[in-house]
Amino acid sequence: MTVEQTTAVRPVTPQERAARAARNGGEPTLEFADRVPYDAYVRASTLHRLQEPLSDDPGEMSFLMVSQIMELYFGLTCHELRHAKRELREDRIWEALPPLRRAALHLEGLNAAWHGLRWMSPADFNRFRDRLGEGSGFQSAMYRQLEFLLGLRDRALIRPFRRQTEVYDELTAALATPSLWDEVVALLARKGFDVPAELLSRDVNAEHEGHPAIEAAWVRIYGDNGPDNHLRLLGDALTEIAEEFGDWRWNHVKAVQRTMGAKVGSGGSAGLAWLQRSMARVVFPELWSARTAM
Repeated sequence: MTVEQTTAVRPVTPQERAARAARNGGEPTLEFADRVPYDAYVRASTLHRLQEPLSDDPGEMSFLMVSQIMELYFGLTCHELRHAKRELREDRIWEALPPLRRAALHLEGLNAAWHGLRWMSPADFNRFRDRLGEGSGFQSAMYRQLEFLLGLRDRALIRPFRRQTEVYDELTAALATPSLWDEVVALLARKGFDVPAELLSRDVNAEHEGHPAIEAAWVRIYGDNGPDNHLRLLGDALTEIAEEFGDWRWNHVKAVQRTMGAKVGSGGSAGLAWLQRSMARVVFPELWSARTAM
């Protein structure tokens, strides 16, 4: 909390709240000695000054703000997944479930944000697209952090950030840190499942590839219908995340198809074709392949 927040957002007790309501006769407080506490906490006035459209087209504001909303959801989901990772590292499966469930709900909100762009046709997008230059969602550092946490890893994708030292260093560190799925695999080993040593000592900079031993572990887990099977609850929570993330990727494909068809992307890629190929990379692969053997 900043000094400004400490001054404007003063903690109150339930008794103080009750006394204030009594003094106000049930009406909201209208006078404050300093900045309105809501704005000091949420920074709403700052948030609403962050939009700087590059054209005069009224539709660009929708495109820009939806993009910013998605960035906030990327960051929020990363926050939850890092929390879950810490809990799993300490074998606290039960404690890892709430942040995982929140992450799935945040991804649901992220998916809902696409609705704000469903009005946009190619003609609408073309009115301001050229003003964006080479700007592309492909260049989102926070989305890359989210992919890395989920186990989708490709070192080449951090190259665009080499001249943004702080961002590049953060992405490099994220690549060198085990993903959420790496932590799940390590947890399975500690719980007595037959996990090959090479999976526990692998280079985490590289993307995890599905392995029969991990698939077999999930088949066993889902074969146990006992009420204390926390690993099954973990699998369910991870499946929700993978599904919501998959939905987001598909919605991205459809949004691109709707607004620009098969034109090349702004960031130098093949656009739609590149996005379609990227969907072949699966999050938590053994959670899905195990279903065939169940």
